[in-house]
Order: sequence, then C-alpha cells, then structure tokens
Amino acid sequence: MNICLSFISLSRFLKGNFFKHSCTLMTNIFMKRLLLSSILFLFIFKTVSAQNIQKIINQVQVERIENALAHDSMQGRKTFTEGIDKAANFIAAEFKKAKLKPINSTEGYLQKFIMIKPKLIAVNGLADGIVVESKNIVAVTCLPNLNVTEKSNYTQFSITKGANIFAEAQRIAQLNDNAIVWVDTSFSKSFGRLTFLKRQLFKSNNSVVFVLTSSVPKTYSIQATHEITEQKAANVVGVLPGKTKPKEYVIFSAHYDHLGISSKPLNNDSIFNGANDDASGTAAVIMLANYFSTIKNNERTIVFVAFTAEEIGGFGSQYFSKQYNPQQVVAMFNIEMIGTESKWGKNSAYITGFDKTNMGEILQKNLKGTPFNFYPDPYVSEDLFYRSDNATLAKLGVPAHTISTSKMDNEPNYHKLSDEVATLDLNNMTAIIRSIALSATSIIKGKDTPSRVDAQLLK
Repeated sequence: MNICLSFISLSRFLKGNFFKHSCTLMTNIFMKRLLLSSILFLFIFKTVSAQNIQKIINQVQVERIENALAHDSMQGRKTFTEGIDKAANFIAAEFKKAKLKPINSTEGYLQKFIMIKPKLIAVNGLADGIVVESKNIVAVTCLPNLNVTEKSNYTQFSITKGANIFAEAQRIAQLNDNAIVWVDTSFSKSFGRLTFLKRQLFKSNNSVVFVLTSSVPKTYSIQATHEITEQKAANVVGVLPGKTKPKEYVIFSAHYDHLGISSKPLNNDSIFNGANDDASGTAAVIMLANYFSTIKNNERTIVFVAFTAEEIGGFGSQYFSKQYNPQQVVAMFNIEMIGTESKWGKNSAYITGFDKTNMGEILQKNLKGTPFNFYPDPYVSEDLFYRSDNATLAKLGVPAHTISTSKMDNEPNYHKLSDEVATLDLNNMTAIIRSIALSATSIIKGKDTPSRVDAQLLK
C-alpha cells in the first residue's frame, strides 16, 4: 500500500513539474517571439518613416519652390513692393496645399500689419515756462498732430545718469502705452540717436515723447507735427494644431523678403534674387509644413511663418512675436541660408546661441544614427544670434535659435546679384531640411522641452 501511494505521489510530482516546465518554456517562446515581433515592427516603422521623409521632402519639390521664389518675376522680394506681394501669395498657396490652418479667418494666411513712416515737420515745447529746444525733444508717434501737457494721461518715466539710454528707451517704447520720458542731460551727445525708434513704428494710437532735461518739470507742453506715410506689409502664417498640447507652440520660420532691384546692373542683371538669402529658408519652412502635415504626429501646435521686412530691421518677426505669449512658445527653429555647404562640408549646419539653451543637444540626440551633425555657431563675433528673426523671442526667454550653413567669413554671393539658384547645392539642402524635421521629433511630440534662454544674460 505504501509503495502504491509513493508511486502515485511521484507521478503527481512529475506531472506538476512537467506542467510548470512546459508553461515556462511556452512563456519563453512567446516572449522571444513578441520581442522579435517588436524589433521587426520598429525596423519596419523606421524604414517606412525614412521612406516617408525621403518621399515628402524631396529635391524635386525643393528645386520647384526655390525657382519660384528666386525667379526674376518676384523682383527681388523687397518689402513694400509688388514683388514681395507676389511671393507672399505663392507661399500662402503652398500653405493651403499643405492643409495648414489659416492664421486669420478673414485674411487667410496673410498676417497683415501697417508700418508708419513719420517725417518730422515741427516740434516745440515748454517746461515750467521755459522753452525747450527742438533738438532736445524726440516724439515717437503715429499721429500727424501731437499735443502733450501735464494734464494728458501719459505715464511718466525717467532715464537717469548711468543708465543704458537705448535699452531703457526701447523698453519703454515697447510697453504700448502713452508715455513721456525725462532723459538726464548727461546723455546730451547720444540723445538725438533716439530717433531710431521712429524706424520701428507699427500703426498705433500710443505715443512716447522723450525730453532732455536736468530736472522733471511740474508743468510742460509739447507739440509735434509729422507727415505720416502708411506702409502695408504681411507675414505669411499657417498653423498645424496640436493634438494634446494645443496651447504649446513650436515655430518654424524664415524670412522671405530680400533686397529688390539694384540701381547698378551687372552683366545685364539687376535683380537680387536671394536664392540662398533667404528663399532657401523659406523653401525649408514650406517643405517642413508638407512633412508634418502629412505624418500628423504633433502633440504640440506647430506654427509655420515666413517673415517680411527682415532685411530692413526685422519688423515682420517683431510684429509676429507680439501676437504670442512667449511663455507658451516651447521652441523656435529659424532657418537662414542653408543652400550652401557649411565650413564642415555636407550633412552639417550650425545653431546660433548654441550654449544659451539645451535645444541643440536635443536636436542632435534625435539625429543619433544619422550622418548629420549640428555645431555651435563658429562666427560668434558676427552676433548672429541677435541679428536674425529669432532674436525678438529669444530676448523674451524663448529657446529660439537660427539654423544656418552660411560661411559668414567666405560666402561669395551674400547680398549680391549672383545669389541665384544655380549657385546652391540643392541635394545637400534637401538633406538639411530632412535632418531639421527629424531633429524636431521629440519636441513636437511633447517628449522634450528645451531649457529657456536666460534673458538677463542677453545684451
């Protein structure tokens, strides 16, 4: 009887262990197959993604857009001309084909604004009953006739000895408030240069009056008369709404204006075609709009913008920046002159202000396994970080950088009549655009958020 029971127990033990080992074996086989399937899926996904980007961002389309923007019929795309209006309409049509959302329900993709060009006719004033010389008054206004007294509802400011007069003046002017500013007489030599603020006037009912004085008067009266000329301009803006983070914005930008027509033709050519500067960046923005609109993987909202008036002071980007809360702008990819090889050759570009945020590191991380490399700006003495359309938002803390390949110490066609499509390396340019698209992946998906610019460290 004991022998029989022992045999039965042994049989049960062996069956139980066989079942356990069988389950373990089956589980291992299943997990291995699952792992192999996952690897195969990722391989196929990456292959399909690579095929997608090769198909969507292709040299044929890059060349088509370049040839259109740099064509003689665009007349050099100078701001405030028919040529730039034609270019704006072309870009708007491309944004529409990409199925971007218009920035404005009535104006479509054109972000229109008016700039004011004031010509001073006369200015005079009294301070505590004493005549103020006209050279000691600068009136920044869009009004043809301005009259300001102590009874006017103007906010008063003072720029005291030792301050940065130009930084303070610009800060006050950007407050969008009526203001009268008393400037200490220690700035008498530089005071007249405050007229630079008149070159940055967007149409507004607000005025800022600067008066050079040794003390703040109790009573005052300032009159200024200007001949006012209105100049119409427009950025071109298209939006791809984010899926889960629609109030977080990633911007891809470039300027589409250039220098227009030369008064001194060379070899029967008088048109500054601006193929590299910056039709190349604008072409990149259009191609990126097509790509992201097609793959639809953006959790954050992407804004695609072609700026006007960069060549005459960056007014397009300044106006655009005023329309956004900088705290909601996660990153800005400004693209400037990518039609020629960088100093490192093909498959490379540099990022201005590389050390000011960790955005460059994020972009390079997303390009791991590719031959493309981003480098810090090698031309720091040129102050490129502060000179392009990224600057306005960067000064507000936004990780806003310019991507470029332009050899600033040796770019033979820069701002010359010879800047034409034939001088560009379109194959390399196409590769750069693809790399920008891939580098932005984790940012537009909301997985990475670049660190902010420390505005206090900027000039």
